[in-house]
Amino acid sequence: MDSLLMEPITLSTTPETYAVPTHNRARTVKAVQHTLHHSISSVGTGLHTGAPINLTLRPAPVGHGIVFQRTDLNAAPLPARFDYVVDTRLSTVVGEVGNPANRIATIEHLMAAFHGCGIDNALVLVDGPEIPVFDGSAADFVFLLDCAGRVPQDAVRQSIEVLRPIRVEQNGAFVELRPSTTQTLHLSLQIDFAAAAIGKQDYALELTPATFRHQLARSRTFTLRQEIEALHKAGLARGGSLENAIVVDGDQILNPSGLRCPDEFIRHKVMDAVGDLYLAGAPIKGAFTGHRSGHSLNNKVLRSLFADPSAWRFTPPSAVSARVAA
Repeated sequence: MDSLLMEPITLSTTPETYAVPTHNRARTVKAVQHTLHHSISSVGTGLHTGAPINLTLRPAPVGHGIVFQRTDLNAAPLPARFDYVVDTRLSTVVGEVGNPANRIATIEHLMAAFHGCGIDNALVLVDGPEIPVFDGSAADFVFLLDCAGRVPQDAVRQSIEVLRPIRVEQNGAFVELRPSTTQTLHLSLQIDFAAAAIGKQDYALELTPATFRHQLARSRTFTLRQEIEALHKAGLARGGSLENAIVVDGDQILNPSGLRCPDEFIRHKVMDAVGDLYLAGAPIKGAFTGHRSGHSLNNKVLRSLFADPSAWRFTPPSAVSARVAA
């Protein structure tokens, strides 16, 4: 496992709140934005370059959002937003239009950790063209966030509420965002692979810090054995190994340690969606459904959602009124 620099600290998973006065002298308790308590750094391997990558996560002010910055280039910062995505073929890649060198790949696992751990504002510094893969899951990123700590900020955390269904399809696959009565993001996905070791799997959950941490974070990326040779010929996956990906050959799992859970494949796909959907720029209040989906459709559904102003709105998440003395 790659070097991680600190021991974890104990954190509350309950979102902090503060009181906002209203006209009737009541107060409404609303969720607030969060950032990191302090910076933290780590070194890992790039999945495609095979090179060591230095990663630093830093606190950021209210309204900053998640922003990526290449430290090896004199280039513009890259906001973690759907409209900055420039490639989705093998991972989610953000980049600068007009400057092909300024791009950062494989951001989805880190974005999933930010989403699942409730981090709204952070600066991500990286000295290469991709985020370290670590063990192929989000677990090490969660570890880093735990070590850095999480602190509330003096600003309301807004959500993006889905107001009407948005659906995109491609080659028999689809994803859809729909309105939901839940106060957070509900995800339901299905996969269907010819490889017998994967086959058909489905999974659904309501995203909370607890469900992300205990049901999704440790699920690793996976690939088919026959795809590895093609990737190597294309100069990709140079850092891939059985230490950071599940490799499937027909009905066999080639990793000596096997799977972390029987449905690790679909759980990883759900985790990818959690990361990709956080590129909305704020948590989504709605229901996400996917069938054989991936990074491309996840990005396309966000583009379709924001292309229709009638399909969404910003809203504070479930406001709970609490009477206080005058």
